[in-house]
Amino acid sequence: MAYNTELSDRIREALLDLPRVEEKEMFGGMCFMVNDKMCVGVMKDEMMCRIDPAMKEVLLEKEGCRPMTMGGKTMNGYVLVAEEGMKTKKAFDYWIALCLEFNPLAKASKKSKRS
Repeated sequence: MAYNTELSDRIREALLDLPRVEEKEMFGGMCFMVNDKMCVGVMKDEMMCRIDPAMKEVLLEKEGCRPMTMGGKTMNGYVLVAEEGMKTKKAFDYWIALCLEFNPLAKASKKSKRS
C-alpha cells in the first residue's frame, strides 16, 4: 500500500526546524514522531492528524476531515484530512499546528520490552 510522498515531503518540510522529529513507516504510510510521540503522518493520500479528542466533533465539520479507523475501530484522537481540506498553505499549516499543539499533552506509547 503506497502513500503520497509529496504530502510526506510537505509535512517533513513543515517540521524541519523542530528538534526530536523521527520518521517511521507504519500503517502502510509514514508517521512523523515528535518528542517520541505520534504526531502527524500520511496514510495513502490523506494526512493523519493526532488531535485533542475534545476537538474531534468540531474538526469533523471541516472540509476533507473524517474519523480515522483501523480494523473497523474508530481511533480516538486521530482524524484523516483529504487533499480538499489542506489545498492552501494556510489550511495545511492549520492542521500541522493542531498536531503540534496537542503533542505535549499526548501520551507516548509504551516502549516494547525486548529480551
